[in-house]
Amino acid sequence: MELRELRAFVAVVEDGGLSAAARRLHLSQPALSQTIATLERQLGVKLLVRSSTGVSPTEAGTTLVAEARAVLARHDQALRTMAAYSTEGAGVLRLGIPLELPSDLLGPALDRLAAVCPETRVQARHLPTAAQLAALRAGELDVGLLRERPGGPEFDAMPVVRESLGVLLSAEQAAEISGPDGIRLEALGGLEWLSFPRSGSPAWYDEVVAILRSHGVDIGPPAPEGQALIAEVKLAAVAAGKAFALAPPNWAQALPDSVSWSALIGSPLVRRTWAVWPAASRRRDLANFIAGLEEPGVS
Repeated sequence: MELRELRAFVAVVEDGGLSAAARRLHLSQPALSQTIATLERQLGVKLLVRSSTGVSPTEAGTTLVAEARAVLARHDQALRTMAAYSTEGAGVLRLGIPLELPSDLLGPALDRLAAVCPETRVQARHLPTAAQLAALRAGELDVGLLRERPGGPEFDAMPVVRESLGVLLSAEQAAEISGPDGIRLEALGGLEWLSFPRSGSPAWYDEVVAILRSHGVDIGPPAPEGQALIAEVKLAAVAAGKAFALAPPNWAQALPDSVSWSALIGSPLVRRTWAVWPAASRRRDLANFIAGLEEPGVS
């Protein structure tokens, strides 16, 4: 059993259902169901009884909830106790954040970090993936949230969120090409993709370009290097009716009436975010922050 599995199970029991627990844990319901099923297989017992009104623990599940809460509390207490022996657990945790990070991803992790390592202050910097990697190598960041996983033994990494991207279009265009399940990617042919500079995240850029081209979508001119595609620019260009932009379903920016978000049928574009930190890091607060970010079932 892993701590993340125990935390997921406790959340399901406390919330009385998979849907509510999935929202609380910031993951999909199928991923949470898979985590619970894996836990039941490992233990060889049924932990939950499902009904039309939600879920409730079996006798074995009730026992596990009590044990899991004790284990998690003891784990957190051990981190607090050992932090007193290390100056590395104090001070500032330097965090790299990309643009368009889901607004609800950091909150629970920061709350957990504050509870276990109250002496640590988080210092966040908005940087693209390539700049975060450079800062990690230079010792200027402790952990980065990257759009691609670096190779080699230099860094450790863990997936923390997976987003099926949709498309931003002018409301008029969306009404013309959208079906009951969303929009097919090939229907965007003839529109210009509002891209981002390749240098910011080369592997993710190349993946997006390859998928767009495979569906007959025009890539258009490359974005100027060093120019971040901020929300206001995206919306203004999309509203003009000649371009489209990619965005997650929970995009934090409010949309004007002239712009509409639609799902892409088949989820052809999936954006992953990885927590990345130096493999040689010994910071206890860093390990705790990473654990707080972890989303069961993400791969």
